[in-house]
Amino acid sequence: MAERIFLMRDWVDRHLADGPTLSCNAKNRAEFSSWQTEFRRAIRRALGPFPDSTPLNAEVLETTDCGSYVREKVVFDSEPNMSVPAWVLVPKNLREMAPALLCAHGHGTGKNPLVGLDAEGQPFHEDYQHQLAVKFAERGYVCIAPDWRGFGERREDESYTRGSRDGCNLRQLGAGYFGYNLLALQIHDGRRCIDYLISRPEVNRRRIGCIGVSFGGTMTTYMAAFDRRVKAAVISCYLSTIANGLRRTNYCGAQYMPMLGELGDIADVALLSAPKPILAEIGTQDTCFEIDDAMQAAEYVKRGYTAAGVADRFDTDVFEGVHEFSGRKAFDWFDRWL
Repeated sequence: MAERIFLMRDWVDRHLADGPTLSCNAKNRAEFSSWQTEFRRAIRRALGPFPDSTPLNAEVLETTDCGSYVREKVVFDSEPNMSVPAWVLVPKNLREMAPALLCAHGHGTGKNPLVGLDAEGQPFHEDYQHQLAVKFAERGYVCIAPDWRGFGERREDESYTRGSRDGCNLRQLGAGYFGYNLLALQIHDGRRCIDYLISRPEVNRRRIGCIGVSFGGTMTTYMAAFDRRVKAAVISCYLSTIANGLRRTNYCGAQYMPMLGELGDIADVALLSAPKPILAEIGTQDTCFEIDDAMQAAEYVKRGYTAAGVADRFDTDVFEGVHEFSGRKAFDWFDRWL
């Protein structure tokens, strides 16, 4: 009797064994440039459409003096049918236009933990992201921390998920019914965050970076790849392989990139950032994005940056820790490149 396949897990494994069609095998700068152009076009097509932009119509809803910086609650329009709430941290006593960071939150309660608040907006909340927006604001960076779709103030109540279904998956399905991918909508909102940042008089528009942990690392990877205004990035606890994620069911609708397994891998998306400086944080005890798999992806990115002639613009921070922000190299990384 011929071998039959009945399970999707086995079907996925067969496709993984076939390998992607557009992996980066470049050996020099010319080959890398050619590959990058082809892969970018393919991934951009697969990502699907972005919504139309609309005037920001930005408002500052509240202002809080936090000592060395001011925290503002802002809201602005992303597209005709959507608005974005965000925290903006502005250091005091700036003598010139400052560098700025898009601080991308991961799964959890949205933007609040990045600025030291709990889900109800009360201090003090410490989680795996270690208040990274606060720490960078204290070093002189203007920071914006938005709620991504489905998180924080943009999270639906349990009637949307019926209490047990994964909200990220449902949002991806909802977007798909209207011709969009959820990741494209999130990237669009990220771009609008940068539009807002560069509209502010405190911000040097030529010195924009992006940082995030976990799903925040997903957003950082794609923002650095698809927004030219992002000049440097720190991808924390996300760089990995599709194979490991699928076999461990470690992904969701919020991190889903259509066609990526057919075309390449997560590391190939990171390579779209070259020659931008990228730092990858990897925790030795991370159980979400495991060390051996993450190092495999990092080595792949390093080979690509070397082929592109910019090996010094990719680095790793392999730290003794779990699924969390490290910061051992991140602060110096942005100080150096921004």
